[in-house]
Amino acid sequence: MKQGLLFRLLAASLTMLLSIGITGCTNSFGNNPLGGGTATQPKATIFVSKQAPVMLSMLVNPDKLQSVERNGEISKLKSSLLANTGIDYKQDIQPWLGNEITLAVNTPDIDRDPENGLQPGYLMALATNKPEKSREFVDLLFSKRAIAGTNLTVEQYEGVKLIADKSQPDQVLAGAAVGDRFVLFANDPKVLREAINNVQAAELNLTNSNQYQQAIKQLPKGSLAVAFLNLPLVAQWQGLKLPETVTYDSELISLVLPNNKELVAETTFLGQGETSPPLQPLSKASGALQYIPASAGLAIAGENLSSLDNSNLAQLWQQVATAISGSGKESLSRLVQPLSDAQKRWNINLKEDIFSWVQGEYAIALLPRPEQTKPDWIFVAEKTEAAPPGISHLDAIASSNGLSLNTFDLDKQKISAWTQLKAAKVADTQEKSKYTVETKVYGIHTTQGNYEIFASNLETMDEVLNAKNNSLIKNRTFQNSIAAIPQPNQGYVYLDWTKSQQILESQLPILKLLKIVAKPFFQNLRSLTVSSYGDNTELFKGGVFLQFDRL
Repeated sequence: MKQGLLFRLLAASLTMLLSIGITGCTNSFGNNPLGGGTATQPKATIFVSKQAPVMLSMLVNPDKLQSVERNGEISKLKSSLLANTGIDYKQDIQPWLGNEITLAVNTPDIDRDPENGLQPGYLMALATNKPEKSREFVDLLFSKRAIAGTNLTVEQYEGVKLIADKSQPDQVLAGAAVGDRFVLFANDPKVLREAINNVQAAELNLTNSNQYQQAIKQLPKGSLAVAFLNLPLVAQWQGLKLPETVTYDSELISLVLPNNKELVAETTFLGQGETSPPLQPLSKASGALQYIPASAGLAIAGENLSSLDNSNLAQLWQQVATAISGSGKESLSRLVQPLSDAQKRWNINLKEDIFSWVQGEYAIALLPRPEQTKPDWIFVAEKTEAAPPGISHLDAIASSNGLSLNTFDLDKQKISAWTQLKAAKVADTQEKSKYTVETKVYGIHTTQGNYEIFASNLETMDEVLNAKNNSLIKNRTFQNSIAAIPQPNQGYVYLDWTKSQQILESQLPILKLLKIVAKPFFQNLRSLTVSSYGDNTELFKGGVFLQFDRL
């Protein structure tokens, strides 16, 4: 049992929840198939340092996940983790393992000397239901190493027996049975000693961190897993750069299975003080979305784009963009990707030329087309007082870019189009050349009721005008997805995975790798919906609601 077990388990815990717990929820169980987590919050935080960048806890016994697994993923994971260890899970671990497995990066650098490189201190805490059995396991684990010829070190520290195998400097494993509640493992005895110190000097541990206490209040009931991140420390650990003034300093992520076909991953970012106000709540879901065809692979709905750059979402985006790119100049407009091509194509500024006048409800959609690499797009905006001059301004921009504004009827519907004429040779004869005039359409728009609809081409507009009986708002999968979102909310991004995965993979190549790593997850994924909600100006709360196919 090498130190690699510790690192593999850190990654495997996430894989277990995504690839096992999630596929498990697609079985035909009643509400909350696993019964939710058995603990209201992690108990092992008494061992975790306040200075820990990240902590992850599973709040359910793996055997409960195994009861709903589909293809034996839990058993395969156990076999992989315990390979070449001489340890049998069913015989040696199952009899005593409780309902919590907590892993943490307890310190970014064990010796706190950056000159010799960073060596993170990893800590794993396993809850025990039978202290005597778990102590026997620790002794068994290291005795097998001793029999194999490894020299062990044993020490008593604050009444706790610490055992360590340091035979390979880059694969140190240390373990201890602490009290009657937990078994600890770490990649260095120093990490175990600090964990014990954290219990005895309570002011040092995560349980007594004000940040953590504020965050854990947001943990949903029945969570299967929870992760807590100290964002400035995560940035320091990973060599990322945050803005000089950090708006959000901690994050809580939780996983809940509310019923047999859904998974909710909720995240809460907590601010250091009062943040900008949230976006305006979406007053209804059937207005602009009635013009989005059910064939849409991606749909974004919300209200009042004019307030986007002065919202808490904009503050969060600036912090994330700075950490990832090193610059906070990335505009939040980049989140609205369906219009990014139009921005370059038409030489417009999304914030000034479009967002500024969209003060009512709006919807944006992408429609995948098998015969073309880029999807078609639709933009629907409610016509408030600011809309008519805003639309006229777009027509003027098109004209200044050399485009002509033409109007015509499409099934008795008046359509305005931004077009460009181009002569094209079709044939040469002995007497003369023959030409035709081609019309290239750069965008079209029309009015329906109290909404202005923009589309990439005539074919898409025709689909919009005939979408009344086949709109996205009437799609059962979509209805189920938005029904799971707390009310009120600030809008949502809906993704039909089957229809849009090729588009997303072309934009985000890492998704191809993720499909391999979490294959069961993506095989069963039907749709996901992202939303933000709540009106607390000291935190940003959002969730990802995932739907899966029933087996």
